[in-house]
Amino acid sequence: MKKLLALSIVAACSTSAFADVNYELKISEPQHHLGNVSVEFPKSAQSHIDVKLPAWRTGRYEILNLANGVRYFNAKDEDGKELTWEKVDHSTWRVHLNKPTEVNVDYQVYANELGKRARHIDDSHAFIDASGFFMFSESFRQEPVTVNLDIPKKWRSVSGMDNLESKNSFKAANYDVLVDSPIETGINQLHTFEVDDREYDLVVWGDGNYDVDLMLTDLKKLVATGNVIWDGYPYERYVFMVHATSGAGGATEHLNSTIIQRPRDRFGSREDYLGFISTAAHEFIHTWNVKAYRPQGLVPYDYTNMNYSKLLWIAEGSTSYFEDHLLVRSGIQTTDEFFKVMSKTINRHLQTPGREVQSASETSFDKWINQGGDHARNYSTNIYSEGSLLSLALDIDLLEKSQGKISYRDVHKALYNNHKMPAGFTDVDVLNILKDLTGRDYSSWWQENVESPASINFDELLAKVGLKYERPEKAKALASIDATAKNTGELLTLSYVRRGGSAWEAGLTTNDKIVAINKHHVGKDLKTSLETFKAGEKVTVDYIRRDALDSLTLVLSEDFDKPKKVVANKDATLEQKALFKAWIGVEHPADVKKD
Repeated sequence: MKKLLALSIVAACSTSAFADVNYELKISEPQHHLGNVSVEFPKSAQSHIDVKLPAWRTGRYEILNLANGVRYFNAKDEDGKELTWEKVDHSTWRVHLNKPTEVNVDYQVYANELGKRARHIDDSHAFIDASGFFMFSESFRQEPVTVNLDIPKKWRSVSGMDNLESKNSFKAANYDVLVDSPIETGINQLHTFEVDDREYDLVVWGDGNYDVDLMLTDLKKLVATGNVIWDGYPYERYVFMVHATSGAGGATEHLNSTIIQRPRDRFGSREDYLGFISTAAHEFIHTWNVKAYRPQGLVPYDYTNMNYSKLLWIAEGSTSYFEDHLLVRSGIQTTDEFFKVMSKTINRHLQTPGREVQSASETSFDKWINQGGDHARNYSTNIYSEGSLLSLALDIDLLEKSQGKISYRDVHKALYNNHKMPAGFTDVDVLNILKDLTGRDYSSWWQENVESPASINFDELLAKVGLKYERPEKAKALASIDATAKNTGELLTLSYVRRGGSAWEAGLTTNDKIVAINKHHVGKDLKTSLETFKAGEKVTVDYIRRDALDSLTLVLSEDFDKPKKVVANKDATLEQKALFKAWIGVEHPADVKKD
C-alpha cells in the first residue's frame, strides 16, 4: 500500500492538474524570417521530460521535418538555472531534471516555408501553425494553453482561438486545439459577418485581383448550407484566412478555421474565382468530415510519426465530392460549371493507368509515401479524385435503390451523429451505417470498389440521373503517341509516358529527347508535329537518351482535340429528372427555363 501511495503522489506531482502551458512568440526580425519562442511547462517531478516539435501538420499527410528550423535550444528550471538536455531523435529534445520544477524552454525558429502552411514570417505578416512553432510534451498535452505574441505594432492577429486580455494573446483547451487553430498576424484586411447566429471572420493578407464583396456574398451563402448534410454545426465562430501571394498555393482545414493560398492574380476570372470558392467549400466541409469525425487511424493524432488509415479517400475524396453539391445548392455555381468540374475529374481518372493498379484503400494507406511523376500516375491513384468518384458511384447507387430517399449525405450525417471525436470510425462502421440505412449488405460493393481497383461505367452511372458522358460533335480525331512533352530548348523532352500507350509499348520513357519523326525535326509542340499524321500509321522516332542518338518505330494511337464531357440529357425521363433533383438539389437542366 505504501508503495502504491508513493507512486500515486509522484504521478500527481509529475503533471500539475490544470496548470497552463504558456507560449510566447517574439518577432523582432521579421525580414529575416526569424522568431523566438519561449515555453513554460508546469512543474514536473519526472527525471526528464521530452519536448517535441511535430514532424508533420494536420491536413497534410506527409512528414515535413519541421524541426529543421530550430536553433539555440535552451532549457532552465523555475529558478533560472540551466538544465542539461540532449536531442534524442529528429524532433525530440530530452530535458533532464534534478528536482521537481517548472521547465522553461527557449529556441529560435526559422520560418520561411509559406507553401507548407506551417510557418512563415516576413516583414508584412506571420502565419503561425503551432506544429511549425510550438513544442509540446506528452506529459502536458491535455493541459490548458496560452499564447502571447510580441509583434510589430501595426500588426493585427486573428485566430479561431479565443482571445485573452490582448488581441495578440489566445487561449486553448489543450495542445490539440492549439495545433488545429492557426494564427494569421500582420498587415491584413479583416471582415466580419454573421449567419444564423454564428460569427465569421474573413482575413486577407496580400494584394490581389480579388473582389472582397463577392467573396463575402458567396461565403455567406456557403456557410448556410451545413444543414444540407449534417444535423447542426460543430462551431460558434469560424475564420477564413486567405493568402493572396506568389509562389504558394493550396489550403488546409482546421478545427474552426481554414487557410487558403492562391496566386494574387488568380481571383479575377470566373474560372479562377470558382477555384477559390470551391477550395473554401472543401475546407468548410472538413469542419465536419475530418475535424468533427475522422478515421480511426488518425485518432488521436501522433504528431511525430505517420498516421495510417485506409479511409483517407472518405476524409478527402468525399469532401471534394460534396464541395460542388454545396456550391450548386447555394446558387454559387451553375449546373454547367458543375458538369465541367465533373468532366475534368472523370477524364483525369480515365487517363490515369494507376487506377487499374491501386485501390482507394491502398492509396489512402500509402498517402504518406506517395511519390509524384510518371510512375505515380502509371501505377497509383490519389485519395482526392478516386475518393470523389467512389462517393459519386455510392451516392447514385443509394439514390437509385431508394427512389431518391437515401443518399450518401445520410451516411455522413450518421458519421457526425454517431462517431464524433474523440472516437474514430472504421470501415466496419461505414458498412454498418449503409446496412442500417438500406437494409442491404454493402460488403461485396466495398470489396469490389474500395479494397480493389474500382471499375466505374460512367455512361451507365450518369444516365441514372439524366446525364450523358459524350464526345462533343465537332471534336476532331488526332494522332498521338500517348505522351506529353515539355520544351527544353531546341528539343522536346518527354515529361510523361502513359503506361500501355503507343510510346510506352515502343520503348520510349520519361526524359527521352525527341529529335525527329519520320526524319522531320520535331518543333516546339508535340501535337503540332503530329498534325500531318493519322492514327494507325507506323512512324520512326529519333530520340536522344543518355546523350546518345537512337531510333525506334511506333504505331500512332488516336486522340481528340476535345475531351469527353458531362452534359444534361435533353430526353431524360421523369424518373431520371427526379433522381437528379434528389442527388444535387436543383431541377434537371431540361426543366429549367432559360431567359
